[in-house]
Amino acid sequence: MIPAQFDYLAPTTVDEALAALAEHGDDAKILAGGQSLLPVLRMRLNAPEMVIDLNKIPELRGVRDDGDHLVIGAMTRHSDIAMDPQIGEHAALLQKAVHHLADEQIRHRGTFGGALAHADPAGDMGAPALALGCEFVIAGRDGVRNVAADDFFVDLFETAIGEDEILTAVRVPKHTGWGAHYEKFVRVAHQWPIVAVAAAVKVDGGTITEARVGLTNMGSTPLRARAVEDALRGQPATEDAVRDAAARAAEGANPPSDLNGDAEYRAHLATVLTRRAVLTAAGV
Repeated sequence: MIPAQFDYLAPTTVDEALAALAEHGDDAKILAGGQSLLPVLRMRLNAPEMVIDLNKIPELRGVRDDGDHLVIGAMTRHSDIAMDPQIGEHAALLQKAVHHLADEQIRHRGTFGGALAHADPAGDMGAPALALGCEFVIAGRDGVRNVAADDFFVDLFETAIGEDEILTAVRVPKHTGWGAHYEKFVRVAHQWPIVAVAAAVKVDGGTITEARVGLTNMGSTPLRARAVEDALRGQPATEDAVRDAAARAAEGANPPSDLNGDAEYRAHLATVLTRRAVLTAAGV
C-alpha cells in the first residue's frame, strides 16, 4: 500500500527537531531508521501530517566514552553497535543481542534509539538495555532529563518519552569483564522472538558475584528476572546452581498467549533459555 500524503522535514539540530515537534504536535511522527514507522505508514495504521526525519542530525550518532558509562547516540545504527570495539569491551551484551536482531539489511538501517523508543516487548534491544541498567537521555523544550531503564518502559509500545520530547542518547553503565549472552527462540530465522533472554554475569573465582537478566516478550514491556538474579548471586558457577536459579525466571512475568504459544509455554521457555543464557555468560 501507499502511505497517506504527509509533509516532510529534515532538521539538522535537536533544537530544530523539537521546535518542529512542538509546532505540529499530535500531527507529527519522528522518523529514525524507519524500520517500524514505514510499515505502519504503508498499511495506513497511522497517517501523520508531518514526518520529522532525524537522520541529518550528526550529534545523535556515535559512541563515546564518558568515564564509567558509554554514551550511545539514539541514531546510531545497529550495525555500528555490532562492530564498535568500545561496546564489545564494556557492554558486550548489546553486541550479543544485536547480532540476533532481524537481518543485515535492517541492522544497517535501524537505529538503537528508534528500536528502544518503539518499545515493542518482542524487540531484541529492550531486555539487554534493561538488564544493563541503561539511562535514557530525553530532550524537550524545557531541557534534558535522564530516565532510568526501570522507569523508561511504561506499557505496550509506550515509554516515558513525552509527546513533545525526543530520545537523544542512551547511557550504558560499563560492565567490563562481565560475561554476556543473548538466547533467542524463534520458529523462523530473523523473526521476532517467541521468548528471549539477555544475561550479563560476573564470575570471580568460580562464584557468581553479580548477575543481571532481562526477558524479551514475557509481558507488555521488557522485564528483569530479579528472582533469578537474587538466586544466582553468591552461588557457584555450576550447571546445578544455574538450573535451580533459572527455574524462577517466569516469576512476576505476564507472558502473552498467541499463535506462537500460550503463556504456560512461554513460561517454560523462559526457564530453559535463562539456564542456557546464564551458563554461556558464566563460561560454564
